[in-house]
Amino acid sequence: MQVILLERVAKLGQMGEVVKVKDGYARNFLLPQGKALRASEDNIKSFESRKAQLEAQNLETKKEADKVAEKLDGQVFIVIRSASDAGALYGSVTTRDAADAATEAGYTVDRKQVVLTRPIKELGLHDVEVVLHPEVSATIKLNVARSNEEAELQASGKSIQELAAEEEAAADFEIAELFDDIGTAGQEDEEAAQ
Repeated sequence: MQVILLERVAKLGQMGEVVKVKDGYARNFLLPQGKALRASEDNIKSFESRKAQLEAQNLETKKEADKVAEKLDGQVFIVIRSASDAGALYGSVTTRDAADAATEAGYTVDRKQVVLTRPIKELGLHDVEVVLHPEVSATIKLNVARSNEEAELQASGKSIQELAAEEEAAADFEIAELFDDIGTAGQEDEEAAQ
């Protein structure tokens, strides 16, 4: 199906271009979302008469998106989740969780604007892209942790795996010291008995 784009669509084209897309993509996404019109002669003429208005509207929304992107870019949001000792989440962090975390912090972010390149299934800091406008995006960090204290530790640069390894090493050292003390006490008892 031939459609004329009413706005920039990623991996498809710029506003005003006539492109050929699969019928299902046009019927189920582009047309209902108002991103395109069928490329009939009447619609092309209608677009040409509205082109200046659409471009001005696009420029205005892009400026607004740029302002929001400046404030949002680089922000860190904490998401508290249950996880195993190894750091694997019981479930995953979704686009809705990221949008909710940003909204709680005072930003207006819809889950449809959040783009996850891969599922977040472990504790730690994760970069997430937020598409505010077809031409404007911002990158936020999600600090996924089991508690706020753990989130602060992760923010300072320590991973949960490193902390667990440090705790295990400290416990092993204490056990080794305890056995050394017991061994020394046993030798002293043997020497005193002789």
